[in-house]
Amino acid sequence: MASFWSYWIIILTTVTIVGISWILFANRKREQQPADKTTGHEYDGIEELDNPLPAWWFYMFVITIVWGVGYLIVYPGMGNFAGAIGWTQVGQYDKEVAAAEQKYRDMRDRYLALPIEEIAADPAVRKMGMRMFANNCAQCHGADAKGRYGFPNLTDEDWIYGGEPATIKATLENGRQAAMPAWGSIIGDKGVADVTQYVLSINGRDANESQATAGQTVFQTYCVACHGPEGLGNHALGAPNLTNGVWLYGGSEEQISQTIRAGRNGVMPAFKDTLSEDKIHIIAAYVYGLSKQ
Repeated sequence: MASFWSYWIIILTTVTIVGISWILFANRKREQQPADKTTGHEYDGIEELDNPLPAWWFYMFVITIVWGVGYLIVYPGMGNFAGAIGWTQVGQYDKEVAAAEQKYRDMRDRYLALPIEEIAADPAVRKMGMRMFANNCAQCHGADAKGRYGFPNLTDEDWIYGGEPATIKATLENGRQAAMPAWGSIIGDKGVADVTQYVLSINGRDANESQATAGQTVFQTYCVACHGPEGLGNHALGAPNLTNGVWLYGGSEEQISQTIRAGRNGVMPAFKDTLSEDKIHIIAAYVYGLSKQ
Protein backbone atom coordinates (compact mmCIF):
# COMPACT_ATOMS: atom_id res chain seq x y z
CA MET A 1 0.00 0.00 0.00
CA ALA A 2 1.27 3.48 -0.86
CA SER A 3 2.44 5.58 2.10
CA PHE A 4 -0.22 8.22 1.49
CA TRP A 5 -3.08 5.74 1.77
CA SER A 6 -1.45 4.05 4.75
CA TYR A 7 -1.29 7.36 6.65
CA TRP A 8 -4.80 8.23 5.46
CA ILE A 9 -6.19 5.01 6.98
CA ILE A 10 -4.23 5.47 10.22
CA ILE A 11 -5.35 9.08 10.67
CA LEU A 12 -8.98 8.39 9.74
CA THR A 13 -9.20 5.37 12.06
CA THR A 14 -7.55 7.21 14.95
CA VAL A 15 -9.81 10.26 14.56
CA THR A 16 -12.86 8.01 14.47
CA ILE A 17 -11.90 6.15 17.66
CA VAL A 18 -11.02 9.36 19.52
CA GLY A 19 -14.21 11.02 18.26
CA ILE A 20 -16.61 8.30 19.37
CA SER A 21 -14.81 8.05 22.74
CA TRP A 22 -15.21 11.80 23.28
CA ILE A 23 -18.89 11.67 22.32
CA LEU A 24 -19.47 8.79 24.73
CA PHE A 25 -17.77 10.41 27.74
CA ALA A 26 -18.83 14.01 26.99
CA ASN A 27 -22.48 13.04 27.05
CA ARG A 28 -22.26 10.86 30.10
CA LYS A 29 -24.57 11.76 32.98
CA ARG A 30 -24.39 10.18 36.38
CA GLU A 31 -27.50 11.51 38.12
CA GLN A 32 -31.10 10.63 37.47
CA GLN A 33 -32.98 13.65 36.15
CA PRO A 34 -36.35 14.85 37.49
CA ALA A 35 -39.38 13.33 35.82
CA ASP A 36 -40.33 16.67 34.31
CA LYS A 37 -36.95 17.18 32.62
CA THR A 38 -37.26 15.84 29.12
CA THR A 39 -35.30 16.15 25.90
CA GLY A 40 -38.23 17.87 24.25
CA HIS A 41 -38.98 14.90 22.04
CA GLU A 42 -42.57 13.69 22.14
CA TYR A 43 -44.43 11.26 19.93
CA ASP A 44 -47.83 9.72 20.32
CA GLY A 45 -48.08 10.96 23.88
CA ILE A 46 -44.72 9.51 24.90
CA GLU A 47 -42.03 11.91 26.16
CA GLU A 48 -38.29 11.13 26.08
CA LEU A 49 -36.66 11.73 29.48
CA ASP A 50 -33.14 13.14 29.72
CA ASN A 51 -31.67 10.33 31.80
CA PRO A 52 -28.17 8.77 31.64
CA LEU A 53 -27.51 5.46 29.89
CA PRO A 54 -27.76 2.39 32.10
CA ALA A 55 -24.31 1.58 33.52
CA TRP A 56 -24.12 -1.81 31.77
CA TRP A 57 -24.88 -0.15 28.46
CA PHE A 58 -22.23 2.54 28.97
CA TYR A 59 -19.57 0.00 29.94
CA MET A 60 -20.52 -2.14 26.95
CA PHE A 61 -19.60 0.79 24.69
CA VAL A 62 -16.32 1.25 26.58
CA ILE A 63 -15.46 -2.44 26.22
CA THR A 64 -16.07 -2.38 22.45
CA ILE A 65 -13.77 0.65 22.05
CA VAL A 66 -11.03 -1.00 24.14
CA TRP A 67 -11.45 -4.25 22.21
CA GLY A 68 -11.21 -2.37 18.90
CA VAL A 69 -7.99 -0.63 19.95
CA GLY A 70 -6.53 -3.95 21.13
CA TYR A 71 -7.48 -5.60 17.85
CA LEU A 72 -5.71 -2.89 15.84
CA ILE A 73 -2.58 -3.39 17.96
CA VAL A 74 -2.50 -7.16 17.54
CA TYR A 75 -3.78 -7.53 13.95
CA PRO A 76 -3.16 -5.48 10.77
CA GLY A 77 -5.69 -2.72 10.29
CA MET A 78 -3.76 0.52 10.58
CA GLY A 79 -2.37 1.05 7.09
CA ASN A 80 0.93 -0.74 6.55
CA PHE A 81 1.32 -1.67 10.23
CA ALA A 82 1.61 -5.47 10.28
CA GLY A 83 0.25 -5.98 13.78
CA ALA A 84 2.04 -7.21 16.88
CA ILE A 85 1.81 -10.91 15.95
CA GLY A 86 2.48 -10.44 12.22
CA TRP A 87 -0.72 -12.23 11.14
CA THR A 88 -1.77 -12.09 7.48
CA GLN A 89 -4.62 -13.73 5.62
CA VAL A 90 -2.11 -15.14 3.11
CA GLY A 91 -0.09 -16.69 5.92
CA GLN A 92 -3.24 -18.14 7.48
CA TYR A 93 -4.27 -19.61 4.13
CA ASP A 94 -0.84 -21.15 3.55
CA LYS A 95 -0.89 -22.63 7.06
CA GLU A 96 -4.29 -24.24 6.53
CA VAL A 97 -3.30 -25.55 3.10
CA ALA A 98 -0.12 -27.05 4.55
CA ALA A 99 -2.13 -28.72 7.32
CA ALA A 100 -4.56 -30.18 4.78
CA GLU A 101 -1.69 -31.38 2.60
CA GLN A 102 -0.14 -33.16 5.56
CA LYS A 103 -3.48 -34.64 6.61
CA TYR A 104 -4.26 -36.16 3.21
CA ARG A 105 -0.71 -36.83 1.98
CA ASP A 106 -0.58 -40.47 3.07
CA MET A 107 -3.91 -41.26 1.44
CA ARG A 108 -2.95 -39.61 -1.86
CA ASP A 109 0.46 -41.30 -1.83
CA ARG A 110 -1.31 -44.63 -1.49
CA TYR A 111 -3.35 -43.93 -4.60
CA LEU A 112 -0.27 -42.63 -6.43
CA ALA A 113 1.35 -46.05 -6.03
CA LEU A 114 -1.58 -47.75 -7.81
CA PRO A 115 -2.28 -47.81 -11.58
CA ILE A 116 -4.77 -45.27 -12.90
CA GLU A 117 -6.94 -48.03 -14.37
CA GLU A 118 -7.24 -49.62 -10.93
CA ILE A 119 -8.27 -46.53 -8.99
CA ALA A 120 -10.48 -44.94 -11.66
CA ALA A 121 -13.58 -46.75 -10.37
CA ASP A 122 -12.85 -46.14 -6.67
CA PRO A 123 -15.68 -43.92 -5.27
CA ALA A 124 -13.26 -42.04 -2.99
CA VAL A 125 -10.90 -41.28 -5.89
CA ARG A 126 -13.79 -40.18 -8.08
CA LYS A 127 -15.03 -37.84 -5.35
CA MET A 128 -11.60 -36.28 -4.87
CA GLY A 129 -10.97 -36.15 -8.60
CA MET A 130 -14.30 -34.43 -9.25
CA ARG A 131 -13.45 -31.66 -6.77
CA MET A 132 -9.94 -31.19 -8.13
CA PHE A 133 -11.34 -31.15 -11.67
CA ALA A 134 -13.87 -28.50 -10.67
CA ASN A 135 -11.11 -26.31 -9.22
CA ASN A 136 -8.62 -26.67 -12.06
CA CYS A 137 -10.29 -27.90 -15.26
CA ALA A 138 -13.99 -27.00 -15.26
CA GLN A 139 -13.31 -23.43 -16.37
CA CYS A 140 -12.50 -24.76 -19.85
CA HIS A 141 -14.04 -28.22 -20.07
CA GLY A 142 -17.20 -27.43 -18.11
CA ALA A 143 -18.42 -28.81 -14.80
CA ASP A 144 -19.72 -31.92 -16.59
CA ALA A 145 -16.42 -32.29 -18.54
CA LYS A 146 -18.34 -32.32 -21.84
CA GLY A 147 -16.36 -29.41 -23.21
CA ARG A 148 -17.51 -26.53 -25.36
CA TYR A 149 -16.45 -24.72 -28.51
CA GLY A 150 -12.65 -25.09 -28.72
CA PHE A 151 -12.41 -27.34 -25.64
CA PRO A 152 -12.70 -31.12 -26.06
CA ASN A 153 -15.33 -33.37 -24.51
CA LEU A 154 -13.62 -35.62 -21.96
CA THR A 155 -16.52 -38.02 -21.47
CA ASP A 156 -16.50 -39.76 -24.85
CA GLU A 157 -14.03 -42.07 -26.57
CA ASP A 158 -12.71 -39.48 -29.04
CA TRP A 159 -9.22 -38.29 -28.03
CA ILE A 160 -6.99 -35.87 -29.89
CA TYR A 161 -3.80 -37.07 -28.19
CA GLY A 162 -4.98 -40.48 -27.04
CA GLY A 163 -7.08 -41.65 -24.11
CA GLU A 164 -4.68 -44.10 -22.48
CA PRO A 165 -4.09 -43.43 -18.77
CA ALA A 166 -0.41 -42.57 -19.25
CA THR A 167 -1.28 -40.20 -22.10
CA ILE A 168 -3.97 -38.41 -20.08
CA LYS A 169 -1.53 -37.97 -17.21
CA ALA A 170 1.17 -36.68 -19.58
CA THR A 171 -1.33 -34.17 -21.00
CA LEU A 172 -2.11 -32.90 -17.51
CA GLU A 173 1.55 -32.66 -16.54
CA ASN A 174 3.02 -31.11 -19.65
CA GLY A 175 0.05 -29.50 -21.38
CA ARG A 176 -0.55 -29.48 -25.14
CA GLN A 177 0.01 -26.90 -27.87
CA ALA A 178 -2.18 -27.48 -30.91
CA ALA A 179 -0.94 -26.19 -34.25
CA MET A 180 -3.33 -26.37 -37.16
CA PRO A 181 -1.65 -24.13 -39.77
CA ALA A 182 -3.55 -21.59 -41.81
CA TRP A 183 -3.80 -22.81 -45.41
CA GLY A 184 -5.75 -19.94 -46.94
CA SER A 185 -2.73 -18.10 -48.31
CA ILE A 186 -1.22 -21.33 -49.66
CA ILE A 187 -4.08 -23.14 -51.35
CA GLY A 188 -6.27 -20.10 -52.03
CA ASP A 189 -10.02 -19.71 -51.75
CA LYS A 190 -10.69 -22.45 -54.30
CA GLY A 191 -8.46 -24.88 -52.47
CA VAL A 192 -10.20 -24.09 -49.18
CA ALA A 193 -13.62 -24.63 -50.76
CA ASP A 194 -12.52 -27.90 -52.41
CA VAL A 195 -10.95 -29.36 -49.26
CA THR A 196 -14.06 -28.38 -47.29
CA GLN A 197 -16.20 -30.41 -49.69
CA TYR A 198 -13.80 -33.34 -49.42
CA VAL A 199 -13.95 -33.29 -45.62
CA LEU A 200 -17.74 -33.22 -45.80
CA SER A 201 -17.68 -36.20 -48.17
CA ILE A 202 -15.50 -38.40 -45.95
CA ASN A 203 -18.02 -37.72 -43.18
CA GLY A 204 -20.79 -39.11 -45.34
CA ARG A 205 -22.44 -35.73 -45.74
CA ASP A 206 -23.78 -34.02 -48.84
CA ALA A 207 -20.91 -32.53 -50.82
CA ASN A 208 -20.21 -31.23 -54.31
CA GLU A 209 -18.70 -34.26 -56.04
CA SER A 210 -16.39 -32.41 -58.43
CA GLN A 211 -15.11 -30.11 -55.69
CA ALA A 212 -14.62 -33.06 -53.34
CA THR A 213 -12.53 -34.84 -55.98
CA ALA A 214 -10.36 -31.76 -56.45
CA GLY A 215 -10.21 -31.33 -52.68
CA GLN A 216 -8.93 -34.87 -52.23
CA THR A 217 -5.90 -34.01 -54.37
CA VAL A 218 -5.21 -30.91 -52.28
CA PHE A 219 -5.76 -32.89 -49.08
CA GLN A 220 -3.29 -35.58 -50.12
CA THR A 221 -0.74 -32.87 -50.88
CA TYR A 222 -1.01 -30.68 -47.79
CA CYS A 223 -3.04 -32.41 -45.07
CA VAL A 224 -2.05 -36.05 -45.25
CA ALA A 225 1.14 -35.58 -43.21
CA CYS A 226 -0.88 -34.89 -40.05
CA HIS A 227 -4.36 -36.32 -40.64
CA GLY A 228 -3.30 -39.40 -42.58
CA PRO A 229 -4.34 -40.51 -46.10
CA GLU A 230 -7.86 -41.38 -44.94
CA GLY A 231 -8.28 -38.42 -42.54
CA LEU A 232 -8.25 -40.65 -39.47
CA GLY A 233 -5.88 -38.37 -37.57
CA ASN A 234 -2.73 -39.00 -35.58
CA HIS A 235 -2.61 -39.00 -31.79
CA ALA A 236 1.13 -38.45 -31.73
CA LEU A 237 0.70 -35.12 -33.53
CA GLY A 238 -2.61 -34.16 -31.97
CA ALA A 239 -4.27 -34.26 -35.40
CA PRO A 240 -7.98 -35.09 -35.00
CA ASN A 241 -9.95 -37.71 -36.86
CA LEU A 242 -11.88 -35.90 -39.61
CA THR A 243 -14.23 -38.76 -40.44
CA ASN A 244 -16.21 -39.38 -37.26
CA GLY A 245 -18.33 -36.24 -37.03
CA VAL A 246 -16.71 -35.08 -33.77
CA TRP A 247 -15.68 -31.43 -34.10
CA LEU A 248 -13.73 -29.26 -31.70
CA TYR A 249 -14.45 -25.99 -33.50
CA GLY A 250 -17.74 -26.89 -35.13
CA GLY A 251 -18.57 -29.07 -38.12
CA SER A 252 -20.68 -26.81 -40.27
CA GLU A 253 -19.44 -26.06 -43.77
CA GLU A 254 -18.57 -22.48 -42.75
CA GLN A 255 -16.72 -23.58 -39.62
CA ILE A 256 -14.71 -26.22 -41.47
CA SER A 257 -13.75 -23.66 -44.11
CA GLN A 258 -12.68 -21.20 -41.41
CA THR A 259 -10.49 -23.83 -39.75
CA ILE A 260 -8.78 -24.67 -43.05
CA ARG A 261 -8.37 -21.04 -44.05
CA ALA A 262 -7.20 -19.49 -40.75
CA GLY A 263 -5.91 -22.46 -38.76
CA ARG A 264 -6.44 -23.20 -35.07
CA ASN A 265 -4.08 -22.87 -32.11
CA GLY A 266 -5.50 -24.36 -28.93
CA VAL A 267 -3.52 -24.44 -25.68
CA MET A 268 -3.87 -26.92 -22.83
CA PRO A 269 -1.86 -25.55 -19.87
CA ALA A 270 0.69 -27.68 -18.02
CA PHE A 271 -0.13 -28.43 -14.38
CA LYS A 272 3.11 -30.04 -13.24
CA ASP A 273 4.26 -26.79 -11.64
CA THR A 274 0.96 -26.02 -9.92
CA LEU A 275 -0.32 -29.44 -8.86
CA SER A 276 1.53 -32.22 -7.08
CA GLU A 277 2.00 -35.54 -8.85
CA ASP A 278 -0.50 -37.33 -6.62
CA LYS A 279 -3.21 -34.78 -7.46
CA ILE A 280 -2.49 -35.08 -11.17
CA HIS A 281 -2.65 -38.87 -10.81
CA ILE A 282 -6.09 -38.64 -9.19
CA ILE A 283 -7.42 -36.16 -11.78
CA ALA A 284 -6.12 -38.41 -14.57
CA ALA A 285 -7.97 -41.36 -13.01
CA TYR A 286 -11.15 -39.27 -12.78
CA VAL A 287 -10.93 -38.18 -16.43
CA TYR A 288 -10.10 -41.70 -17.57
CA GLY A 289 -13.12 -42.99 -15.67
CA LEU A 290 -15.43 -40.44 -17.28
CA SER A 291 -14.82 -41.89 -20.73
CA LYS A 292 -15.41 -45.42 -19.48
CA GLN A 293 -18.85 -44.84 -17.98
